[in-house]
Amino acid sequence: MSFLEIFNGYDRAEVARDIAACGAADVQRALAAEHLRLGDFMALLSPAAQAYLEPLAQKAHRVTQRRFGKTIQMFAPLYVSNECSNGCLYCGFNAANKVARRTLSLDEVEAEARILRQRGFRHVQLLTGEAPRAVNVDYLEKVVRRVRPLFSAISIEVFPMDEAGYRKMVAAGVDNLTVYQETYDRQLYDRLHPFGRKKDFDWRLTTPDRGGAAGLRSIGVGALLGLSDWRTEGFFVGLHARHLARSWWRSRVNVSFPRLRPADGGFQPLAPVSDRALVQLLCALRLLMPDAGLVLSTRESAALRDSLLPLGITQLSAGSSTAPGGYGHEHDGSEQFAISDERDAEQVCTMLRARGYEPVWKDWDRVFLEDKAV
Repeated sequence: MSFLEIFNGYDRAEVARDIAACGAADVQRALAAEHLRLGDFMALLSPAAQAYLEPLAQKAHRVTQRRFGKTIQMFAPLYVSNECSNGCLYCGFNAANKVARRTLSLDEVEAEARILRQRGFRHVQLLTGEAPRAVNVDYLEKVVRRVRPLFSAISIEVFPMDEAGYRKMVAAGVDNLTVYQETYDRQLYDRLHPFGRKKDFDWRLTTPDRGGAAGLRSIGVGALLGLSDWRTEGFFVGLHARHLARSWWRSRVNVSFPRLRPADGGFQPLAPVSDRALVQLLCALRLLMPDAGLVLSTRESAALRDSLLPLGITQLSAGSSTAPGGYGHEHDGSEQFAISDERDAEQVCTMLRARGYEPVWKDWDRVFLEDKAV
């Protein structure tokens, strides 16, 4: 069964009511469970679970330590274009925003990539807006092949493709796909995306499945926190992640927790998410998905990122720029959003080691898949 069919089988209002109806006994049962059912997951997202935040955090910590040890994978985003034809109201790349637009040449992409390599990164995430005339599959294929020799792992967070497009990405050297649904509320999604290809809710919802079918090594999902009720959004993120883990068992599943940040256009959160709520969501998802990678970007403050480490985070970005050419030219191009944690990679690694963690720059290499002549 496709995730679209699974998703369409749920009524959002009923999900919200079921979460709100959970009581202390439901939370206690969920905390005692070895494997969570969806009803248990709802209980851990519920208002009743707020009184159990400490035992929830402790269990999430134990599960993470057992599955991942004390290692944190480091990565950096590399924005190759901020051109976009979509009208996403919350995004700095919104086509209606009067900002400087730029798509990097292959030489410029390589120059940015070499800066990141010099800083120690061996895992890079390539990002773009959605502008078919400026950035298409062929351009991205060339970008990936150009930077492939510099990195052991390459991720993409770009416009949705069909399965054939993702197969081209895999052949070029892409390992990982990240695609946020933004919000799992159909009606709100429609209002937030007044024009552009991204307006197609179903096409975006089924994107991770196309990536799985194409053979990507990992698939990442998430909701943009601050657009709608975080408890209901969290449930559908978990439902989506669980489906991907079951359907594409050869691919690792990652979950991200992006909260809205200031950006060109001045969009304000419709449903602000507190730090305590973020902790509850993160811990609940860790217990639902014990083997998933949990990702926290520089959207969050240094102090909060440091505090959330023990609760389930396995991947961190550092020293990030969200503007094309931003590593070589600090103010070259408009940013997608403003970062909060401005520490460079060395400072983040120093913090990790001081807390007993080992930063991992390279935990994968495609050479592992290559046949060796005897």
